[in-house]
Amino acid sequence: MDDDEICAQFVDSNWAELVQRVGIAVMPIADELWSNKMLGSESYSKIKVAATNQEKMRVLGDVLHSGGNAVKSAFYSGLEKHAACLLRDLSITEYHLDSGQIQPSGINTVINQYKRQICTEYQHVMEYNSLPGEHVLLCQRYIEPLINNKYRDRKEREKEICSRGESFQDVLSSRSSNESVLNSLFDPDGRGITPGAVILQGNSGNGKSFAVQKIMLDWASGNLYRKEFEIVFHLKCKEINCILDTKSLVELLSWSCGLTSHQISLMLQKSPERVMFIIDGFDELRLTEEIYSMTPPTDPHQRCSPELTLCALLKRHVQSESFLLVTTRSTATDTLTKLLKTPYSFTEIMGFSEQGVEEYFQKFFQDKELFRKAYKFVKANEILLNACSIPVICWIICTVIRERFNDGADVTSGLETATSIYVDFVFTLLEHHCQGLSESVPTLLKSLGQLAESGMMKQQVMFDAQTVYGTMQNPACSPFLCKFLFKKRTRQETMFSFMHLSFQEFFTALYFVFVDDGQSMMKLTQLSSFKDRPDVYNHAPPRFADVMKFAFGLLNEDVQCTLGKHGLLVDKNTQAYLKKWFLYELDYSYAPLMFNYLYELHESSFVKEVMQDWDYIYAHGQHFRRADCWALVYCTQWSHSIGEIFDLYLGSQELSISLPVLRKVKDLRLTVTEPSDSDLTDLMCALTERQTLSSQSIDISWNVDDYVVRSLRLTLPCSEPIDGTKLFQTFPLMDLDALMSAIQSLSKLKMVELNVGYLNANLCVGALSISQNCPDLTKLRINADSILEDGIRILQSAHTRPNCTMTFKGYRCDQYVKLTVSCQGFSDEKLRKPLFRD
Repeated sequence: MDDDEICAQFVDSNWAELVQRVGIAVMPIADELWSNKMLGSESYSKIKVAATNQEKMRVLGDVLHSGGNAVKSAFYSGLEKHAACLLRDLSITEYHLDSGQIQPSGINTVINQYKRQICTEYQHVMEYNSLPGEHVLLCQRYIEPLINNKYRDRKEREKEICSRGESFQDVLSSRSSNESVLNSLFDPDGRGITPGAVILQGNSGNGKSFAVQKIMLDWASGNLYRKEFEIVFHLKCKEINCILDTKSLVELLSWSCGLTSHQISLMLQKSPERVMFIIDGFDELRLTEEIYSMTPPTDPHQRCSPELTLCALLKRHVQSESFLLVTTRSTATDTLTKLLKTPYSFTEIMGFSEQGVEEYFQKFFQDKELFRKAYKFVKANEILLNACSIPVICWIICTVIRERFNDGADVTSGLETATSIYVDFVFTLLEHHCQGLSESVPTLLKSLGQLAESGMMKQQVMFDAQTVYGTMQNPACSPFLCKFLFKKRTRQETMFSFMHLSFQEFFTALYFVFVDDGQSMMKLTQLSSFKDRPDVYNHAPPRFADVMKFAFGLLNEDVQCTLGKHGLLVDKNTQAYLKKWFLYELDYSYAPLMFNYLYELHESSFVKEVMQDWDYIYAHGQHFRRADCWALVYCTQWSHSIGEIFDLYLGSQELSISLPVLRKVKDLRLTVTEPSDSDLTDLMCALTERQTLSSQSIDISWNVDDYVVRSLRLTLPCSEPIDGTKLFQTFPLMDLDALMSAIQSLSKLKMVELNVGYLNANLCVGALSISQNCPDLTKLRINADSILEDGIRILQSAHTRPNCTMTFKGYRCDQYVKLTVSCQGFSDEKLRKPLFRD
């Protein structure tokens, strides 16, 4: 390589920088070129009359590019004379002009400077709502995501989409790789083949760009791919869309990372096999059909449109020895695979595990008490907890809950509704993940609603391409849809879905609430009605129950305000219709679901109207989930007292949530389901945590056959608060003496009823002791499977106080008997055997 060629290469690789920075030196250089007859008179005149120095350089550039290496070398000589400082700044000293070799120490210095720049820039995160100058550290937000490196078939995908609650997290965890995948993306496969490119696919908001930022920061810090890659470049397709003029690959990288074109040229030349290009957001790149018929550049200094330059990189027409990492949504994966050359590998980022969600909350809130309250609230809501697997939703939930805490809200008032979170998520994606939308927001959302509603009616979560393209104008631009390729016999089959069934339900509700055909709400309420359903007491909610839940949430005043800003207005008749329907269904309510409807509506005036006449809650043996309990707490906060809660099934955590409600109940029939031996005591202590119960009737049941005492019912005056801690600690421990002692401590006790396995002497002694030590006790009843003779002998010689009667029923041998002890003494009688023996 001779000197002219070296100088010409420098001019070419740094031309964009030279145009901006040569400044007033352009005319002295042009004068010398004209004097040496390397610049024609016409071109020289155009340079002189150009308005700015940049325009003068552009005119001069046409002459240089047509004049060849000799003219460029003369221009370089002019730079040495009139812009020496600029030459030094562009690191021309890294060239040995005599030998044409690159000085390694100079390049390493530039690479180290670049790494320091990356560390400074990439350690910070600008959040969607950050004010000027605000930022957080990446380490305060980044959580290792679940990543899968295998394709899933249609059944596996459908299971992921339809799963809820714990099963949803189990499915996600089973799909992900056990080890951390980010540090092994370019490892050889089972056949020993190293991929030249890696596709990192993920839904909108699932953390693809966050993962890329972490890769960049870890590489620059020396913690990732230290041996594999000497240099890593990051190209963001969203930013590349803003470039209007042509650029070479070198210029594109210079524009993106801030290094000079010359510095980048040196890096690319030194070790191309140790260079990685990260192309982030391929789905956002604006590609046209013409791009496939255009000739891509084959030289990193050749200029063309930025899109064609990227295509050349993907096709390996340039930097063929380098490596590629490309992030994309599933809707563009098939387009990407048409451009990539084999071998390449596929990975999918799936969001957070439940453990990852918890870790994210800890990092976000930092304060342990706020973290505990926020995470407890979200974990109780199945919809929100599932949605938190999407990192953007996790951030939205944490952000709004923190704002609610700052405003003084507490969990009783309901920190946030699922509908409001979904609305925030939709418009966050539309604002930040939906460039180049070719239709209005209302039109897009209506199309999504139509598609969602048709799937709900047909009970399907997968849609074929014909259905989707027949409903939507450009599904590839929608951040709410996923696109899948499945093998079917000898061909591929393209299918679409929403990110999760809950999003399909949300968009269905949106469609029903905002469509203006006059029949939509009637249709929805018919599908959601409890009336005339034969299984109403089997507690199976209607198929459209969650759709209706979102529909009520969309009527919330704050939610409507957000929707209105985007041209979506709820008709007043729709609101009135839904509220009227609710009141009509109330008497036949599926209690947990009805409370959830009210919670999503979050309209205090309507909730007060409903609850003022709702004096009893018949749960019909339904097991209230944590979300149901939060909804119950919210709805009953305006009720001073509740007459009766009948046949309610709760677990330990549900019981803890429901305490504010239970304290208001006059007559409570509570059953604790499936307790383990280790948590029974904790469960009972939760009932009296912080405050004592003052209910008129307490009924505690343990459906475990081998317990000595299976159920206990106590009646006390409402005006006499009790501290039942001792009682509830001893009840599940099968310590009969301790239980009897605890019951005796309730001096105002009016009635006791026990269901036991057998009645023996110890139990009879304890019963007599209770009657003697509780002066207000009027009735003590014990129902036993078997009555033992030693117990009968104790009772035969017993008496009680006046106005106090003890009765014992059970089998004495094979005879069903009733034993009575009163102030008059002992009596017994034979009873007809019950039809069914417990």
